[in-house]
Amino acid sequence: MHVHRHWDRSKGGEKMVAKSGSRCCCCCWFLGIIVVIAVVLAVVFTIRHRANHSDDVAPGSTDKKYADALKIAMQFFDIQKSGKLENNKIPWRGDSGLKDGSEASLDLSKGLYDAGDHMKFGFPMAFTATLLSWSILEYGDHMDSLDQLDPAKDSLKWTTDFLINAHPSPNVLYIQVGDPETDHKCWDRPETMSRKRTLTKIDADTPGTEVAAETAAAMAAASLVFKESDTKYSGTLLKHAKQLFDFADNNRASYSVNIPEVQSYYNSTGYGDELLWAASWLYHATEDKTYLDFVSKNGDEFGNFGSPTWFSWDNKLPGTHVLLSRLTFFKKGLSGSKGLEGYKETAEAVMCGLIPDSPTATSSRTDGGLIWVAEWNALQHPVSSAFLATLYSDYMLTSGVDKLSCGDTSFKPSDLRKFARSQADYMLGKNPETMSYLVGYGDKYPEFVHHRGASIPGDANTGCKDGFKWLNSEEPNPNVAYGALVGGPFLNETFIDARNNSMQNEPSTYNSALVVGLLSSLVTRSSSVESFI
Repeated sequence: MHVHRHWDRSKGGEKMVAKSGSRCCCCCWFLGIIVVIAVVLAVVFTIRHRANHSDDVAPGSTDKKYADALKIAMQFFDIQKSGKLENNKIPWRGDSGLKDGSEASLDLSKGLYDAGDHMKFGFPMAFTATLLSWSILEYGDHMDSLDQLDPAKDSLKWTTDFLINAHPSPNVLYIQVGDPETDHKCWDRPETMSRKRTLTKIDADTPGTEVAAETAAAMAAASLVFKESDTKYSGTLLKHAKQLFDFADNNRASYSVNIPEVQSYYNSTGYGDELLWAASWLYHATEDKTYLDFVSKNGDEFGNFGSPTWFSWDNKLPGTHVLLSRLTFFKKGLSGSKGLEGYKETAEAVMCGLIPDSPTATSSRTDGGLIWVAEWNALQHPVSSAFLATLYSDYMLTSGVDKLSCGDTSFKPSDLRKFARSQADYMLGKNPETMSYLVGYGDKYPEFVHHRGASIPGDANTGCKDGFKWLNSEEPNPNVAYGALVGGPFLNETFIDARNNSMQNEPSTYNSALVVGLLSSLVTRSSSVESFI
């Protein structure tokens, strides 16, 4: 549980104490006027002060806007679930993918569909699990205060159950269920799909370091989530994490090179970041110095020190920099921590790039202030950046660090939190389109989301091809995909709410993990837990 930090706001104003003795009447009038002026100035100051802090949360209180958004965001995991559903709360969803994995005699029925299709891509799904675990570990008490912790853990376990079954032996990992070329030729509900669900795997002959290491990170992080509530399950996850890390490290090769078919969908730009990311999580899960030595030894080669980058399903470096910097905040006497200096310095560079007034602020923003890096899935980068900024702000507050130096300018933890809120608020409707990009939140949100299940009536019995009439329908989706975060606006801040606009209007499951983390961090002001263990 987190320890909430309660701050006292300083209250200005001096008391004027009159000396005893007789005063002339005019002096009384003069004093009276002075008092009136002082009261007026105090009122004006208070109003301005409150206006300047109207978007902040009072210590210990809940911000209803972010709380409501979090409850909605959490629902998208249920919408994306495959398998035999338990306690299903989505009326238009049912059992699906029940035979997934059967051609390898495995049960791969669980897990999460990737986006608006029916694919299960192991690389981004594992990233989803890692991020959801991190969010729970850091902000689980915030979730719990809104009755969202158990749903978060249920969705995480639904995902890690799949990952466990996808790893039947130490050097074998099934990384994909379904063929995207075949899947995308159909527009149907997952409950009625009847096509063959082919499997893709990595092994010692065809290794894929990125996906093996990301899955190791997911297992290690999740093992911490379940350490107290389900010790046996936590141990199983940790065993798989260690095996997968060894597999990834001892068989270094890019899965994008060895399996070229993945390049059209989740092409990796390198595996060094995943190795560092996985080792970082394994150190947090085990406190085994071997993993700390790994990140220290391999930082110069893979850490991209001094060059801030963008956190995403493909690039784990900014997340690694921040995760390892938490050790420098909270484990001052940690043996081997000297090798973490490059990570901490680069984490600071990432933060300085995000604060708008910083001398090293990134220019990758829209006119409205949204971090904007790519046309496809534009909201991934601002949401991931905002999540890291809130984490770093909380690390600073908890450890009593009151300033971040960016060049010759200093910033406070509140500056990072202000940036994070600006990105969240833009996402929730404070933008030129006045559009909430989180489906189901606010008065105006996308109604033509690129999502097969949401676009087809629950009682429709469509096949592979005849379902395309629903893709082409000019009517809004009959089912609301609550909690879906769509791709987002163009650089000029325009957005086209069209079902065939998959660039802007298709949600993804890993985006939801990022959104849940960000919203959980903003629900209330807090300090960070100093250890996950």
